[in-house]
Amino acid sequence: MTLAAAIPPIPAPHIEYLQLSPMLAVFGAALVGVLAEAFVPRRHRYTAQIGIALAGLAASFGLILYLAVDGYATNKADLAAMGAVAVDGPSLFLQGVITLVAVVAVLQFAERRLEPRSSTGASVDAFAPEAAAVPGSDAERRAATSGHATTEVYPLTMFAVGGMLLFPAASDLLTMFVALEVFSLPLYLICALARRRRLLSQEAAVKYFLLGAFSSAFFLFGLALVYGYAGSVQLSRIADVVEGRATITPALAQTTGNDVLLLIGLAMLGVGLLFKVGAVPFHMWTPDVYQGAPTPVTGFMASATKVAAFGAMLRLLYVAFPGLSWDWRPVLWGVAILTMVAGAIIAVTQTDVKRLLAYSSVAHAGFILTGVIALDRSGLGAVMFYLAAYSFVTLGAFAVVTLVRDADGEATHLSRWAGLGRRSPLLAAVFALFLLAFAGIPLTSGFTGKFAVFQAASGSGGTALVIVGVLSSAVAAFFYIRVIVLMFFSDPRADGPTVAVPSPLTGAAIGLGAVVTVVLGVAPEYFLHLANQASLFVR
Repeated sequence: MTLAAAIPPIPAPHIEYLQLSPMLAVFGAALVGVLAEAFVPRRHRYTAQIGIALAGLAASFGLILYLAVDGYATNKADLAAMGAVAVDGPSLFLQGVITLVAVVAVLQFAERRLEPRSSTGASVDAFAPEAAAVPGSDAERRAATSGHATTEVYPLTMFAVGGMLLFPAASDLLTMFVALEVFSLPLYLICALARRRRLLSQEAAVKYFLLGAFSSAFFLFGLALVYGYAGSVQLSRIADVVEGRATITPALAQTTGNDVLLLIGLAMLGVGLLFKVGAVPFHMWTPDVYQGAPTPVTGFMASATKVAAFGAMLRLLYVAFPGLSWDWRPVLWGVAILTMVAGAIIAVTQTDVKRLLAYSSVAHAGFILTGVIALDRSGLGAVMFYLAAYSFVTLGAFAVVTLVRDADGEATHLSRWAGLGRRSPLLAAVFALFLLAFAGIPLTSGFTGKFAVFQAASGSGGTALVIVGVLSSAVAAFFYIRVIVLMFFSDPRADGPTVAVPSPLTGAAIGLGAVVTVVLGVAPEYFLHLANQASLFVR
């Protein structure tokens, strides 16, 4: 018998392209964007890249809606790509949120009315004119005066969005790791592309890259240990082994069932995910990166990354490790308490608007964790609703920050915002609305989201956690209201900043954020029902 005859044939994988089509549309747009960078003339790239990105996102969102309606009509959820990707309620809901967030982010990326025009009269955006040029060099000055634009930011963003769509839908640990890297690597790059404060932007990108590499290493090491325990990277198979429903593979009998591998592996996986959501004590990158990155990128990261990372965390804990809840819930209790308290208290001391919003993001990660700990459908639905509400408030808040400017660019020091309510009452009122939503004031989406996660946590025995959350919210409300008082009840400085007139792109981003904030606060019933209806994982 020949060697070729002795080797069994490798079966061809079965790929469900329709179920994967939302991600394929975004990745396809990213690839078309790369080709546009290579072949479209420079003067036409800006328009072409925006069109490609928005078309890809619109196609992706339409496909998500089709799959969601089809799935709810027939009450079906499935595993696609040989069990690597889950097509179920949580994945489709979170993918829809990420896609809408990405649309708003692309609109902010495309804003070209805020920066002074180049010497040739060309409009410029918030990104460096030539990414490879050394800050302050002659090459950078020549690129700036000629009106060059770094349009490769759009395909990079599409690759990041594609990874974010895959991350909460990944049904095995290897796919989850690949998705983590696919959306992280482009973010490391676009964080370094700020037109103003180039060195600060590049410092932020290096910090994000180095700490992100460590978190990825933790995740990968945890993946290996869990595989050593369960003999599989499939989340449902891991759950079966943990709960004693699966037979042990003879080849792995020496390692399978070793609780040390399981617990250390789960801890390392948790480190990787807690880093991405910005939870204490893995939050140190958040204020520096949020401050140094271009503000439109900061808004995109603060919203979309949180949605993707919490989605992956929910799938990991609810699908693979529900049998270990007595082990990981006390740890998450501690992390949630530290995150809420530290984020709220440290934010009080901040004097920079972007750093204040960064620590606000840390505190909100703690609030969301209270819903994760509930470990039931009400908690899952509450977390998904909170993520959707928080994302649009965050995008709107950072869009407002881009409009308050002086000669050096964005005026982010809080003292510069004194009297802003007299200079621009409408803009200050919208920003106050976003701050009230962050504080969880009634009739805003923030109140509905906090009430939902706190109610879910209380129903699962987390009353003490809810008390800490309410007290932390009270502390957080202090610094949000302090900014509102500064804007409306302080005299404007003679040398204060100006409020730029945005194009319809940024105006649409701010307007959409304000509308979602009010609608989800005044009439949240339909959206809460939608989140609860979608809160069932396929296993």
